Amino acid sequence: MSREPEPGSDRRRLEAAVQELIGALGLDSGTEPELRRTPARVADYYTEAFAGLDPRRAPDLATFPFEGHTPQLVEVRDLEFHSLCVHHFAPFFGRAHVAYLPGDRIVGISGPARLLEYYSRRPQLQERLGEQIADHLERLLRPRGIAVTLEARHLCMEMRGARRRGRVVTRVRRGAVTEPTWAACLP
Repeated sequence: MSREPEPGSDRRRLEAAVQELIGALGLDSGTEPELRRTPARVADYYTEAFAGLDPRRAPDLATFPFEGHTPQLVEVRDLEFHSLCVHHFAPFFGRAHVAYLPGDRIVGISGPARLLEYYSRRPQLQERLGEQIADHLERLLRPRGIAVTLEARHLCMEMRGARRRGRVVTRVRRGAVTEPTWAACLP
């Protein structure tokens, strides 16, 4: 059975790859003092940025019974996130809004933020990030409905290609979260 790679599990290879990239760009870390520690710094950065690849880091979220209460939309808005685009390893960043209609259980209020942190710490597609958060909450809570909105700037679009600043908005909507309810989830 194969395991997902652990970030930083082969530190020497990671640093050597960065050193190779520096050389391929025509730079010389031997003669340019500011580049001397760059391979180690980049290895540290990628180890942290891709910590979500380690399944042992998945958050253990507390849930609580939701008995005898009138179902109401639970929303957590304006959660900031940063990730790296799987196509270019360029940053994308923005805000997430997570809402759900409870079934029998609710999650601790920091749960959506912890899920966002975990799933954004891997090479990622914005569309997949929203799906992963919704899937995780569905497995954990079995809510009556769920909505995840992500809005982000993508530096791969701003710094290359179109070279235009814009905001990408993705929405996941499932179950009893209908259009009128969904509108309440938008900032």
